[in-house]
Amino acid sequence: MKKYIYTLVMLCLSVYALYAQDPLERHYYWEILNPKHESKPPVEGFAQERVVEKLNRGLTVVPSQDGKSVYLSWRLLASDAPTTGFHVYRKADGKVRRLSSKPISRTCDFVDATPAEQASYWVEAIVKGQKPTASDKKEVILPDLKQYTSIRLHDGVKAGKIALADLNGDGTYDYIIRTPESNVDPGMPGDTTGKTFKISAYLSDGTYLWTYDMGPGIEPGIWYSPFIVYDFDGDGKAEVAIKTAGDDYIKNDKGRVCGGSEYLSVLDGMTGKQIDRVDWPERNDRYGNLIRQNRNQMGVAYLDGKTPYILSARGTYKLMVVDAWMLKDGKLQRAWRWDGDEENPLVRSMGAHSMVAADVDGDGRDEVMLGSCTLDDNGTLLWSSGLGHSDKSYLCKLRPDMEGMQVFMVSEPKNEDGRGVSVVDAKTGKLIWGIGQTTFHVGDGMVADFDSAHPGLECFASEDRKGGSTDKYLLTSDGKKLNVANEEVPGCRNWIWWDADLLRETFKGDDNRWGASSSSNGRQQSVWKWRGEVLTEGIEGDILMIADMEGDWREELITALPGELRIYRTNSPARDRRVTLMQDPLYRSYVAHRSMGYPQAPVPSYYLGE
Repeated sequence: MKKYIYTLVMLCLSVYALYAQDPLERHYYWEILNPKHESKPPVEGFAQERVVEKLNRGLTVVPSQDGKSVYLSWRLLASDAPTTGFHVYRKADGKVRRLSSKPISRTCDFVDATPAEQASYWVEAIVKGQKPTASDKKEVILPDLKQYTSIRLHDGVKAGKIALADLNGDGTYDYIIRTPESNVDPGMPGDTTGKTFKISAYLSDGTYLWTYDMGPGIEPGIWYSPFIVYDFDGDGKAEVAIKTAGDDYIKNDKGRVCGGSEYLSVLDGMTGKQIDRVDWPERNDRYGNLIRQNRNQMGVAYLDGKTPYILSARGTYKLMVVDAWMLKDGKLQRAWRWDGDEENPLVRSMGAHSMVAADVDGDGRDEVMLGSCTLDDNGTLLWSSGLGHSDKSYLCKLRPDMEGMQVFMVSEPKNEDGRGVSVVDAKTGKLIWGIGQTTFHVGDGMVADFDSAHPGLECFASEDRKGGSTDKYLLTSDGKKLNVANEEVPGCRNWIWWDADLLRETFKGDDNRWGASSSSNGRQQSVWKWRGEVLTEGIEGDILMIADMEGDWREELITALPGELRIYRTNSPARDRRVTLMQDPLYRSYVAHRSMGYPQAPVPSYYLGE
């Protein structure tokens, strides 16, 4: 009798799991039916303490806004004591002069109002009772000084993707680029020209290191060629993790790769030589057709809170599979495989076009947000929103008075229950608010504080024409719709902290959608405040990266032109100082993941706004 009662109860739960209207309720019932989550042990990596980048002071020198002075900026590090001050030094004509009368402690910048034509600058960190520590020197020739640094590419091509990482262990970010800039999407006709993607590495001073040709087994599109660069083995120097293919690739008559070996390979960051390789998650019909099968991503996550694991992922729209790998003693060791179908069919089609990792449940270990669902550190499902494919989803801190972190997501499927644009709790996936109206095909979204009239980060999104709507939405951090015209809702892709306040700026002259513009064909861009002034004009090139890669906490802008990278820096005097954003784990995760998938401007795990 008990057996029949148990069977009846489980049958009822199965019906609830399949047909409950609330996606969180369906998720809950399925977890009861399939309790794999608790049986999978946490991973333990090689690291005894968290592997972190050993950043230097990151001193930068650019022309001041008046065109006559020199503006200096440097990093505040998490290891700096709260009382740390800085002295600024200049050496010119063989003479050393201290330019600061007393230690600078309110900001991490300085203006040299009487610069020499040729000089070297450095700063010293001052802490009472300790010996001063000096930064690296920055050599300056005044007539050549620009607001950007140019990195010349050895083969004259134009970069399409970029990663920032310290390849040689000197505390400065180097550049790993993928060329060319073109893209073949799985939904487009295949490429039949024989073009191949290449990965090249350059040191921070522009020194060319190596090039790796991904070969004809990797189609020249972002979904076939993910790569991510990080110090995976904890030796202080970054490695390059990349999807590769064997020589046994099979192409159909449309130029699509439809068979053959696929690998996760790890390359030495200084030489490009292969360290190890393992199989990539294999193709199978559960992903859907070839277009669905060829959606690949990569990531990095501190699954044990200390060791950076490499994530190799396949699938977005139907089945999703993720493998987690540790690089130890030159060998890749698999920690777990997550197969969405095996654990919970409610996670089918919940992927986005990017991923990000952070500790969302407070256990000291990273979770992995794949879009409309999040994986726990042990490779099991933490939650699924049930809302379907999210073109964009942002893990963030929407406002300082909210507990934990939140996820702002936009959903591609038509949604009639008002949750096509929504915010959920990052720990549980529980709905916080929805837009409250039918949405049709919301294809882009972003969070940023650009309007001080409303507390918290503004949330904005736009419909794609393919859904039959061109509406744009602008909402406050608590979900209140702002009554603005479509043309006043800003673009979603490229936002930057550029001037001295905590509001974020965006760009004019950029379509601000796919992270690229036609500026390399003559069009220039400007940094501007929403409904406000233009701050910096004359920026050239397609936007590749926005990150606090050097200088104080404001962000740098990396653009691509044919045969050239440009790193633009702000020269707006600072009002305050804060630890470099790159030492916030969530912000660093966003920057690490921008080398693959669709571009998303990084945000920190704490609230940063007016």
